[in-house]
Amino acid sequence: MVPPGVSFVFFNEKAKYLQNSLEMVSSYWDWRPRINPDYYYRYFGGTAPTHHLYGLNVALDMILNENIEMVWKRHEVLASAIWAAIDGWEKGGELKANIRDKNFRSNAVTSLQVQTPKGTHLRKWLQENTGLTIGIGLGMATPEDPNGDGFFRLGHMGHVNAQMIMGLIATVETAMIAVGVPHGKNAINEAASVIAKL
Repeated sequence: MVPPGVSFVFFNEKAKYLQNSLEMVSSYWDWRPRINPDYYYRYFGGTAPTHHLYGLNVALDMILNENIEMVWKRHEVLASAIWAAIDGWEKGGELKANIRDKNFRSNAVTSLQVQTPKGTHLRKWLQENTGLTIGIGLGMATPEDPNGDGFFRLGHMGHVNAQMIMGLIATVETAMIAVGVPHGKNAINEAASVIAKL
């Protein structure tokens, strides 16, 4: 729920000992100046990421207000809605989920595959015509498709809700029609049926 830029580093005495035995440690991974900093900025290795810290504070408040178990449940239901839509698209189409077994899928992101280069056409059409940006996962390429032109990824992480997910599904289906990706026609109903059980 906060833009990338802040990470947390945890280490123990063993890691501290091992780091001290190294001949060279990258400044990015050298936590020694951050343990007992002489100056405030050294906690962060430079300028304090003030806006990230405020954003993180607000995001944590949002999680606490909703209750972490409810956050997990919301993400589980919304991911299940996306997967139901994918099941609908797969019927009568070429699209398929990268991770076939739902037990191994993430509740935060879902990767899909279509015929090359339709994944790239889909991403481009969505961005240029609807303002929706969908990504491609790191390493999503095969020897047959080294540029990953047959892949795309739907992110459903952070503070997302049913309205956003239904909009995502409808917009992606619109793009599939526009760029000629054969797909089943019942995805919206499949997703709605899952969300209706909330």
